[in-house]
Amino acid sequence: MGESVPDIFRCNLHVHTCLSPCGDLDMHPRAVVEEALAQGLDIIAVCDHNSSENVPYVLRAARGTPLYVIPGMEVCTREEAHVLALFAEQAQLSLLQDFVYANLKGLNDEDAFGLQPIVNEAEEVEGFNERLLIGATEIPLEDLVSRIHEFGGLAIAAHIDRPSFSVIGQLGFIPAHVPFDALEISARLGIKGGRERFPELSGYPFVTSSDAHFIHDIGAACTRMALEKPCFAEVAMALKKQGGRYIEEDA
Repeated sequence: MGESVPDIFRCNLHVHTCLSPCGDLDMHPRAVVEEALAQGLDIIAVCDHNSSENVPYVLRAARGTPLYVIPGMEVCTREEAHVLALFAEQAQLSLLQDFVYANLKGLNDEDAFGLQPIVNEAEEVEGFNERLLIGATEIPLEDLVSRIHEFGGLAIAAHIDRPSFSVIGQLGFIPAHVPFDALEISARLGIKGGRERFPELSGYPFVTSSDAHFIHDIGAACTRMALEKPCFAEVAMALKKQGGRYIEEDA
């Protein structure tokens, strides 16, 4: 029997919720899921700043729907570079969460940075995160990527084309010794634009995401991937171009 032909799935691997201090309060878990479905997305990754406490509620909100949710986090390193950490299971993400919280100092100033509500799938506020989630951790970039891989995750350098809070913006280059699984290009540039701007990074997989902090931005960008089904393992294979899975860069 021949191998099955993968289908194309629309993946947005960088979506925030209201837990991120810069996220709109309308970005509660149920609303995120409903908008992702309305925008025709097949896979989203929930990546709040330095925290994952709304992830279980987005997973619950998506139960019984066609939307596949990847547990994730957007971690700010000691260098103030943002890295997306994606995992197959919430238990793996929890290991990284413990490591991040142990290396994150300071308390949130709600007047300066905004509320950080933990909201369940029924739109009920469970509490507020008091940590300084907008801040940088004390974790060096190389150590963070190593821990993500140790816990079974994927490490993606976030919005590398942005002048601030990106690996290139902070360091001026992508360190060759740091084994990123992919590099993210902002929605305004897209993968094709990223390839034109960064020809020296041709050896890396590129993805593009919405980095949505507001409901109307959830469908602003997505990465089209050839997968057999929407799941973490298939996404990992597409990043590696394994088994006929791949990223459709010209779409």
